[in-house]
Amino acid sequence: MPNSIDVRNPRTGKFDYVIIPPPPKLLAQLCNRLRRAQVRWQQLGIDGRIEVLQEWKQAILAERDRLTEALVNDTGRLSISEMEIDSFISSIDRWCRLAPDLLQDSAKNTSIPFIAIQQTAVPYPLVGVISPWNFPLLLSTIDAIPALLAGCAVIVKPSEIAPRFVAPLMTALNAVPKLRDVFTFIEGAGETGAALIEYVDLVCFTGSVTTGRKVAEVAAKKFIPVFLELGGKDPAIVLESADLDLATSAILWGAVVNSGQSCLSIERIYVAESIFNKFVSLLVNKAQQIKLAHPTLESGELGPIIAEKQAAIISDQLLDAVDKGAMIHCGGKVEELGGGWWCRPTVLTKVNHTMKIMTEETFGPILPIMPFSQIEEAINLANDSIYGLSASVFAESQELALEVAQQIEAGGISINDAALTAIMHEGEKNSFKFSGLGGSRMGPGALKRFMRKKAFLIKTNSANDPWWFDE
Repeated sequence: MPNSIDVRNPRTGKFDYVIIPPPPKLLAQLCNRLRRAQVRWQQLGIDGRIEVLQEWKQAILAERDRLTEALVNDTGRLSISEMEIDSFISSIDRWCRLAPDLLQDSAKNTSIPFIAIQQTAVPYPLVGVISPWNFPLLLSTIDAIPALLAGCAVIVKPSEIAPRFVAPLMTALNAVPKLRDVFTFIEGAGETGAALIEYVDLVCFTGSVTTGRKVAEVAAKKFIPVFLELGGKDPAIVLESADLDLATSAILWGAVVNSGQSCLSIERIYVAESIFNKFVSLLVNKAQQIKLAHPTLESGELGPIIAEKQAAIISDQLLDAVDKGAMIHCGGKVEELGGGWWCRPTVLTKVNHTMKIMTEETFGPILPIMPFSQIEEAINLANDSIYGLSASVFAESQELALEVAQQIEAGGISINDAALTAIMHEGEKNSFKFSGLGGSRMGPGALKRFMRKKAFLIKTNSANDPWWFDE
């Protein structure tokens, strides 16, 4: 089949699905059609758009079983796929609830008594979303839903590694013609994503720093906005006063949920020397209780490594760490089971920042731990990274934890918990360093990114302005 892409099943290793990217001419036609339909979509008003999205939600619920099956085949895991669908459906309701207030025009007086200002905003006509494989459904719609409510048309190019969910989602979309006209998905690899940027007015990209840089360069040449959510190497700092039972449970979840395949996974742990051995012992004990979801989906909590290339990266980082003196306490290797690649929770000590496992994004269920003697040392280690997505701080005193958190160069910092930005989307945050670019995809700012502000400066009297030329 010409130009087709074979898709691998992460549980079996078999290539059992095929996608066909759109040819360039078809992509151009599709984007033009979406752009024309956007005018009518904007004219519906926010109440009309909410009504359409709620209709789509009902169509999705009717396709839930097929959507779950597709996500399981895309990712090899069940419980996280079910949670992903729940989060997606909840996000529709949340944005429908918030959007009316966020999109209201405003008027105000100014410092000049006879000049008033009316503020409004207009949507970017066509938004392009390029999304990754680790949470295929959620990350392909996290930007799309607020953009649609803002009045934009949206076209999404999901990862070619996990594209099966698109078919049931499109079935639900086709049941709602008003939405189908302004929202669609296209399949393909990097070449299709690169081509898409040429036709849109704004780009949202989630993925690697390397690809994100290329996306930003193309967008800059086109003079269009770009919002990048890129890699992470999130640190956790555990102070001497921390509740170790709480800290180990939270960090274990934050590091290995979805088999560590998340940009906001905890990937570095810094623990006060006085509690280091106790922390390691407790964490290892808990990590050993986490099981693989093999041979059945219900056999355990951890699914396979979704992308085969990621399995090789995890293996390389582990080998590098061991060669440089790291000690493995549990787990420690990527293994092939039934054709898929799997990795058990892996706790390492005697690690340092000369190792890839402490400096490069891992995207696996790996927990490397370093001791520190002074709080300043922990902060410096946490900040010794090209990444700055999120972090965690654990301490008995919330005030002390916040004092430490203020000094960490990251956008979303969980206090006495881990990876809360995966659960809570209300707090606005920016990515630091190479972890991203552009406005917050969480909180009210996530919707306002898709609007261009306009100000009407209104003269309210008929007298000459004092700054005019004298007559």
